[in-house]
Amino acid sequence: MRSAGARQFGDERGAALLIVLIMVVVLGLAVGIAGSTWRTVAQRANEEELFWRGNQYRLAIKSYYEVKHGRGAGLFPQKLENLIKDPRFLGAERHIRQLYSDPMTGEDWVVVKDKSGRITGVRSGSDLEPFRKDGFPSEYEKFEGAESYSSWEFVYEPKNQKKPVAKEPASGEGT
Repeated sequence: MRSAGARQFGDERGAALLIVLIMVVVLGLAVGIAGSTWRTVAQRANEEELFWRGNQYRLAIKSYYEVKHGRGAGLFPQKLENLIKDPRFLGAERHIRQLYSDPMTGEDWVVVKDKSGRITGVRSGSDLEPFRKDGFPSEYEKFEGAESYSSWEFVYEPKNQKKPVAKEPASGEGT
């Protein structure tokens, strides 16, 4: 037969085990929540970096296209490396300080090309959904409501300097 003291000691071990199990579950939930929060913070930081780097590429492509002297004005680059050292010049003509990687994937950007195969912009290769959905500058209005970062295309679109001339109505036409 067991004594009353032995029975009480066994009950305490069961309670202690139950408390340890509950603490492990609570700790696991806390670590899971912290992990998802950290992932969110990291994605938001990468999103800001993506926007900054993408804009740097758009501005560099604009600078390359709008070069005022030398030959090849009004052309887009054939490769991104041309933004660091413009082959149209003998000296070092830079349009961007360095080639940045895509902060969302850590890899090269996906280049956006025109019909002639020249680079007009870059975009991310990430299919993650952006946190930022609105409040973009006017040149990036197309980003609003985007389903993924790969929809954010940092493209330079030159404005046409030539405006269409309005035809004057011939005498006897119109009002």
